[in-house]
Amino acid sequence: MANWFASLDASLRDAVFVVGVAALTNVACALLGCYLVLRRMSLLGDALSHAVLPGLVVAFVMAGSLNIVYMLAGALAVGLLTTFLTQVVHRQGGVPADASMGVVFTSLFALGVVLIKRYGQGVDLDPDCVLYGQIDLVEFYTVNLGGYEVPRALVSIVPVLAVNVAVILLLWKELKISSFDPALATTMGINAELLFYLLMALVAVTTVASFEQVGSILVIAMLIVPGATAHLLTDRLSRMMLIATALAIGSAVLGYAASLAWNVAAAGPMAVMAGLFYLAAALASPRYGIVSTLVRNAQTSLRIVREDLLAMLYRLEELRVERRLGAREATKAIGAGILGDVGLWSLARRGELKRVDGGLQLTDSGRRRAAGLVRSHRLWEAYLVQHLGLPADHVHTPAERMEHFIGQRLAEHIVADLQDAHQDPHGRAIPAPTTTVPEVATETRRHGDATDEGTEKGGRG
Repeated sequence: MANWFASLDASLRDAVFVVGVAALTNVACALLGCYLVLRRMSLLGDALSHAVLPGLVVAFVMAGSLNIVYMLAGALAVGLLTTFLTQVVHRQGGVPADASMGVVFTSLFALGVVLIKRYGQGVDLDPDCVLYGQIDLVEFYTVNLGGYEVPRALVSIVPVLAVNVAVILLLWKELKISSFDPALATTMGINAELLFYLLMALVAVTTVASFEQVGSILVIAMLIVPGATAHLLTDRLSRMMLIATALAIGSAVLGYAASLAWNVAAAGPMAVMAGLFYLAAALASPRYGIVSTLVRNAQTSLRIVREDLLAMLYRLEELRVERRLGAREATKAIGAGILGDVGLWSLARRGELKRVDGGLQLTDSGRRRAAGLVRSHRLWEAYLVQHLGLPADHVHTPAERMEHFIGQRLAEHIVADLQDAHQDPHGRAIPAPTTTVPEVATETRRHGDATDEGTEKGGRG
């Protein structure tokens, strides 16, 4: 295996080393980042990645070398100090949480920069290394392990990744509960505060272990972006972890390819790729994406227009109006415009509406669905009058909006609470239940909660 790897072209070996180290570093950060995102503490991860600088410098001054053990110890101490000071300023000083983080980490970061300039002269400890890393040069900084030359970066990041994975697996339940509901965790006997400090300690150590190879810029991106992206794609923590891991690895691979094409340092393009992944998820996420939300809103608007048309034609039949409305008259009556034309076409395609003698007429299936809508409308009017005491002339507007979101089960509950479920407050008969499943029930199963989707409609009561 070693001979095969040694026989590879030098440029290919460089790529394997760079992508491998970057992927491991990204995954170590992304796993912890999922918890930061869930706790809504992404800024604290950013704060720790900056605030540990004075700890690094103090460790170097005291130890006289850049030994990774001393650096991790210094970072751990200052990381915990940052977390503690942030909590003290927030709780004791009455300062908002985000402001307390801003005050503490900017002060410590500035102190770290001053200490670097004061004590970092003439040694391999400079702001460029800390900020941008040396991921492109990992092949030139190696150590001998078991007779094999491996990148020195692996010696620091692999143990840190192993510790992160071990802690997550061992404390999966505790970390999960304390991340979603610290108060519940405390009542269950879980020390939520101790877990919080443990998480912050892991973030601090991971940040420092990643500095030399990727710098603080990519560390910040990996602590926040993969977890935030995964959170857009799933609501399950286990899947969120897996997706964040895949995104972290993908950012390393595609970012390195982009760095070769753009002829720039690899850390920047890797962070850019992570941002592009987030943009794609923000646009196309099935549940939270901008595009999918627009599509669902458009579908809901079209559904409401269809139902307004059905209910209006049903009410005209109730009044025994002999003249049938034309397509233009119907869309104008509900104020739908072009969307009304689409709604008419959709109803005709569904077989719920047909054209007879130049006018519109409900089919049997369309009449059943329309009766269900009018039933929902009048049941809600009756409920508002009987249980909320609204005057009869004030219940039409809320009912014409609510009718689109009352499914069969809710209608049954309303009927059970009404004294008279046969007549609405205006003296009109409430249609009997139909066997047609309301569209709102289908949409609820498909999208989770149809009542989250707003509505604006016209129509008659």
